[in-house]
Amino acid sequence: MSRDQYRRWGVGGATLLILASGALVAEEPTPAAQAGFNAYVARVESRLAEQHQSAASFLAPVDRARLRNGEVIIEKLTPEPGAELPGALIHDWRGTAFVPGAHGEDFVRLLKDLPAYPRVFAPEVLSAGSVVREGDRIEATLRVKQQHVITVVLDTDYDISFSQLDAAHGSSLLRSTRVVEIDAPGTAHERALSASEQHGFLWQMNLYWSYEERDGGLYLQLESVSLSRSIPTGLGWLIGPFVESVPKESLEFTLRGAQNALKK
Repeated sequence: MSRDQYRRWGVGGATLLILASGALVAEEPTPAAQAGFNAYVARVESRLAEQHQSAASFLAPVDRARLRNGEVIIEKLTPEPGAELPGALIHDWRGTAFVPGAHGEDFVRLLKDLPAYPRVFAPEVLSAGSVVREGDRIEATLRVKQQHVITVVLDTDYDISFSQLDAAHGSSLLRSTRVVEIDAPGTAHERALSASEQHGFLWQMNLYWSYEERDGGLYLQLESVSLSRSIPTGLGWLIGPFVESVPKESLEFTLRGAQNALKK
C-alpha cells in the first residue's frame, strides 16, 4: 500500500496496520541498549546531583526574563551523535517555566496528590495511584495515553523521591520501573502485551523535577530522559513523528499542566 493510500485510509486504518505489522514488534531493548541507557541516566543524575548542591546552580541556566513574560522554554539535550544505541534511541529534553505567586510547598503537594493526576494532566494521564508511601518516597502506578497519528496506552510504574536543599529549592526524581503496552484498553478484550508483542514506542522514561522559589513565584524545570525503539527502515514517515515527537511534547504537556494547576 502506498503512502497516499495510507492517507486516504485514515488514521484509524493506519493504526490497525501498525499494530498488525510484525515489522514493528520490538520486544525488549537489547542488553547493549539497556546498558547504554543506564550509563546515560547515570551521567544525567550525576550532573543534577552536582547542580543541586548549591542554590546558585540549582537550576540549569535559562533566560528568566523570558520565563517571567510567560514563555515556556524547551531545549533538546540529547547529544548528536550519541542518541542511537543498538536498536534503540535515547531522548533527552528539558523544559523550564515560571509560575507567579506559587510556592515550593504548593508544587510538592501537587506532585504527591496522585489521584488528581487524571485531572491535572488530562488527557495524557488516564489514572494514577500510589502502591507504597514511605516519607519522601512513593511507588506509583500510572496509565498514560500517548497520541501522535497513532495512539498508544501504557501502564507504567514509577519510584518517586523528593528532596530539598532549603525552603526555596527542591527536586523530585521519578524513575520508571515498568512500562507495559496495553492492547484494546477500556474494552472487554483489554490485556497487557507480552514482551514479545510490544512495539517499543516507549521502554523507559525518567523525569527529573527541580524548582526554585524566587522573583515572587516559582521556577519549574523538568528534564525527561526516555528510551524507545529505533525507527524501522521505510517506516520513518509513519512512526517517526511518534517516536521522535512524543518525548518532547509529553514533557511540554506535563510542565504546562503543573504550571496551570499551580496558577489556580
